[in-house]
Amino acid sequence: IMANELIIDKNNGILKLTMNRPDRRNALNQAMLDSLYDELIKAENDSSVRVIVLTGAGNAFCASGDVKDMADGKKNSIPTQENTANLRHMMETSRILHEIPTPTIALIPGAAAGAGFSLALACDMRIASENAKLTTAFAKVGFPGDFGGTFYLTQMVGTAKARELYYLASILTANEAKDLGIINHVTSENELDEFSANIIQQIATGPTTALRYMKKNMNLAEKGNLNQSLDSEALYQTLCRDTEDHQNAAKAFVEKKKPVFTGR
Repeated sequence: IMANELIIDKNNGILKLTMNRPDRRNALNQAMLDSLYDELIKAENDSSVRVIVLTGAGNAFCASGDVKDMADGKKNSIPTQENTANLRHMMETSRILHEIPTPTIALIPGAAAGAGFSLALACDMRIASENAKLTTAFAKVGFPGDFGGTFYLTQMVGTAKARELYYLASILTANEAKDLGIINHVTSENELDEFSANIIQQIATGPTTALRYMKKNMNLAEKGNLNQSLDSEALYQTLCRDTEDHQNAAKAFVEKKKPVFTGR
């Protein structure tokens, strides 16, 4: 399926969303964000989707919001309150990527900047080509930041480094970002698709219910306390005991066989 700004490909439990404005390095615009929001809302209610992959067409992931639009200053005449509400609604795509129970993976073939970098940070994992460059970029255009990047980056690298990356808008190579714990894996440009396909496939054929509960536990760990985490783990571990996946996997473990997960 293809909406001009977003290519939607759903296959064998994998929902791949490709931001598709390669001539503008996949800079975000209203149409792309609307499509992204709609697809994520659909996926949230679709139990057949077992993993969501977000990537960009061509040789970029997403180079921020469209700065050409910003330079036109079209929105300056709209009242602040209305502008704020509009932006906050657009930023829901970032929240859903982070909070949707389905595991999310950002596949980064090239530049991820500004809001594009924030969207990559919203995902559970990030796999990048070695020629990818990552930057908050906001300070360079006189903005403080959006799409949750300040939250995600602070969680990921700690407050001192996150502030440095925002204040200085430093450009990180994929390997530098990996050293900071931002990127999970870096591959050569040619191997990005094949390498990431193995990880995506492992999640898509994994114990779906357990992985969804795992994500809930992880999200709670970012803002809760130990008691809340223990309560959450106890509840979801107990709920998983009744799944076919757990029962079949426990049996396979005893019989020294490889488990087959159906997602039930």
